[in-house]
Amino acid sequence: DPRAPSVSCPSQPGPPSTGSTRPSHQGDGGKGRGRSDGGMVTNSCSVGPSGGGSHFLHGPYPATHFGPKACILPNPTSVMHIQDPASQRLTWNKPPVNVLVIRKIRDESLVEPFKELCRFLVEEKQMMVYVERRVADDATLSKDEAFGSIRNQLCTFREGYDDISDCIDLIICLGGDGTLLYASSLFQGSVPPVMAFHLGSLGFLTPFKFESYKTEVDKVFEGNAAITLRSRLKVKVVKDLLQREQQHEHNGLLPHGHTNSEAGKVTLQLQVLNEVVVDRGPSSYLSNVDLYLNGRLITSVQGDGVIVSTPTGSTAYAAAAGASMIHPNVPAIMVTPICPHSLSFRPIVVPAGVELMITLSPDARNTAWVSFDGRKRQEIQHGDCIKITTSCYPVPSICCHDLVYDWFESLAQCLHWNVRKRQARLDGRINLLYYVMFM
Repeated sequence: DPRAPSVSCPSQPGPPSTGSTRPSHQGDGGKGRGRSDGGMVTNSCSVGPSGGGSHFLHGPYPATHFGPKACILPNPTSVMHIQDPASQRLTWNKPPVNVLVIRKIRDESLVEPFKELCRFLVEEKQMMVYVERRVADDATLSKDEAFGSIRNQLCTFREGYDDISDCIDLIICLGGDGTLLYASSLFQGSVPPVMAFHLGSLGFLTPFKFESYKTEVDKVFEGNAAITLRSRLKVKVVKDLLQREQQHEHNGLLPHGHTNSEAGKVTLQLQVLNEVVVDRGPSSYLSNVDLYLNGRLITSVQGDGVIVSTPTGSTAYAAAAGASMIHPNVPAIMVTPICPHSLSFRPIVVPAGVELMITLSPDARNTAWVSFDGRKRQEIQHGDCIKITTSCYPVPSICCHDLVYDWFESLAQCLHWNVRKRQARLDGRINLLYYVMFM
């Protein structure tokens, strides 16, 4: 069977776990470094308070009493605990063992850093290193006899065929922002901590310099590293949810039958780190889609399309479309039109907990197309819908310095935010002349 699981890895002590695919041995080395619990790897890291931090980045908890007699009606079903993002620190419940290394494909300049990192993790840190099959089979690596012993100890997998979500303690990315997006796509549930080294073109999401990788990796293994929880979008594509026949809408509310999730078939469910983009595709007509918020129609988008993005995605396509850039710790969802045929359609920011739904307008002249972080592009027809809300599984991105400094450093270095020639100060004699002439 060409789709049979084919993860290969140095053998693990103990029997394989029931119901999960365990890797088989690719080489002779690396024995004895696996888990002692039959290969099952639990989530061995968590985010804990640092014990410090004098400023709460989410602001103070709002008062619930207003004047002598007014207050907010208590809601026993509403439980909200917001930890200060400045106090988010990475800690390990158990020492990390399994490390996934993601390398930018088709970039020969990354071969040597990749080999150097793998050798360090395997020989010095005694780690089990996972890589994608096509990375391990790279011709340059295959011809390197000196790297052969390390290569034989690598665990390999194939995207879309092998599930490694329960095997990884830490992710290390070598490349640009795309490597972090790819890492996110591999984990549709809980995501291990991600450490990203800037070896690509832009590097907005990759704060670490590879020159000091040994020191930085050691710090992460020791724990207590600052971490940014980058929210993701939970997206569902539902086919034939809306009835093909036109139904009358009352006060902008969808009829009850339209919100029945059993009426349609969920064909795709994804976790998206940057954005969901709905556009007109190859058609020359305007895109015409309806945007619902918690079941209520809020507007129709007529233009080239619409972008629904996370705060992390606000510095990507949304920024190019004129949206504001939002710090990744702000709990929000951004809605940004693409070239709207309206002078008053401005980008908006909505609360993170709402559910957005996008459908084709009944009078749309053509279909629409949707993509998720630039991947899995597909056509949306009448009767289909896209449901979007904030996921409960963020991407824990390890900071180089802290979550505020790293973000502004990326704005300045990668996007050249607010860069201009400095205005020269006025000479003292000019000031005196101005005072004499005009005062």
